[in-house]
Amino acid sequence: MINKIKTTWFRNFIRFADPSDCCKINPMRHVTNLILISFIFLSGCGLRADPVSAIGIPSPTPFQPEQTASDSIYAGSAPTPLALPTAAVPAIIAVKPTQTQVVDVATNTPIGVPPPIDPLTGLPASDPDLLNRRALAIKVANYPRYIRPQSGLTLADQVYEYYIEGGLTRFIGIFYGNNSDWVGPVRSGRFFDENIQRMYQSFLVFKYADPRVLKYFQATDFADFLVVPSLGISSFGPCPPFELLAERKIEGYNNSYFRMSLWQPCVDKYNLPSDPPSYRKDLFNANYVPPTSLAGTLIHTYYSVDDYNYWEYVPETGEYIRYQETGDTRDNHLEKYAPLIDRMTSNQVHAANVVVLLAYHAFANENQAEDEVYHIDLTSSGEAYVFRDGVGIVARWKRSYANQPLSFTDTATGLPIFLKPGITFYQVIGTNSYVDQGDGQWDFHHATP
Repeated sequence: MINKIKTTWFRNFIRFADPSDCCKINPMRHVTNLILISFIFLSGCGLRADPVSAIGIPSPTPFQPEQTASDSIYAGSAPTPLALPTAAVPAIIAVKPTQTQVVDVATNTPIGVPPPIDPLTGLPASDPDLLNRRALAIKVANYPRYIRPQSGLTLADQVYEYYIEGGLTRFIGIFYGNNSDWVGPVRSGRFFDENIQRMYQSFLVFKYADPRVLKYFQATDFADFLVVPSLGISSFGPCPPFELLAERKIEGYNNSYFRMSLWQPCVDKYNLPSDPPSYRKDLFNANYVPPTSLAGTLIHTYYSVDDYNYWEYVPETGEYIRYQETGDTRDNHLEKYAPLIDRMTSNQVHAANVVVLLAYHAFANENQAEDEVYHIDLTSSGEAYVFRDGVGIVARWKRSYANQPLSFTDTATGLPIFLKPGITFYQVIGTNSYVDQGDGQWDFHHATP
């Protein structure tokens, strides 16, 4: 169990007159070795966590009147992703060695031809051919707890975790330079997923969605990149390749998995988009040493009494490993954790980089507020905390282009921050969140008022 920080922390409160100011976060200041944390108020109403949904079968979101175009958060104060410029970055064309190339017999690799680098990990792709395809962004459940261990989280290039509703979170993994035969359980989509689809120019794989979300997605310019059973050629297989996991005797909607190994034949058969995306190639640097940093060896994120986790830095591997809660903290129950395991590899979920993103959460109307149908804005910039190599860097995230991943700058110096080659795991929390820090431990508390 993580011990609570004993130090008294000062917290600044900043109110903004306009939601568009949500990303104007004051830099953290050091006062007698303490970090002053800024609170940001945002619009929206939080609901008390459902005491059953984390351990039982979550009930579907009640249907409310569908949103109109004017209901969208992007129609008002927050900029639409389509308003952001797109970057013209040459696509990676991965070419396997030919018979005419000189090969080093000791390593069986072509001489003078470096292996193609996956721009989403900074590491060589497991198979160069994978870089000649579109990435897949696949939704992965984290609740109910009995669906664990999930499949594929250690094989994704990057993973995002964000709040959905009822005190719970969900993952979305981006697979480009690596594959996982089974990924899941796959669950429903959310408005937030548009950010991921656009940034990674990917197929978006999810299993159904609230009618308000689904209707909105179907009307966008990325509708052809939606991979959903209800929108596919058939309900279950062969295209799109969703399958039930036979070894699990649970309800079907918590037991649906995506078979990546069966996806390419569907792309070929139905002539789906297969041109490789263009990603910036300057996000990773193994030798980067931050000019300013604090120890960052334990990263705790508390989303709710049902949903909390922490990452622990392992110096021997140079990576962080993930622990997930196994019980709620109601009635003064102590926090309980277990390693989060990937069923595909039997390895603990790990990451070279853990990045905490503060993003604006809001509702488009009262009906969406009642159901906690959040819009999470990743279209501009905001506060972030980047952890790599056992240190934490107070940072700013920025989305300069609609079709490129986020970049980061050091708050203290304004200089670029480079990620460590490997898996990057993003944890998205509200701009009203706060953090306690001391002795290498960081406790993030998610809040959306």
